[in-house]
Amino acid sequence: MEANDLSCQELVELVTEYLDGALPTDARARFEAHLTTCDGCTAYLDELRATIELAGRVEPEALTDEAREGLLAAFRGWK
Repeated sequence: MEANDLSCQELVELVTEYLDGALPTDARARFEAHLTTCDGCTAYLDELRATIELAGRVEPEALTDEAREGLLAAFRGWK
């Protein structure tokens, strides 16, 4: 397998593992090689990083009871 044969769809499926540092070395190399040639996926990764950083600033105490329950309900049945 070539280092740059990762499709955009595959990158999207692997992005969480990439950000968590959980990709095996070969998959990480393919992921990063794809980023060097794909502006769309690079922008997607940048947007996801920004979203994570901003969402990480929301303190649980700052949520209303309604917002907290809404979030919990949204993720209860998530598989």
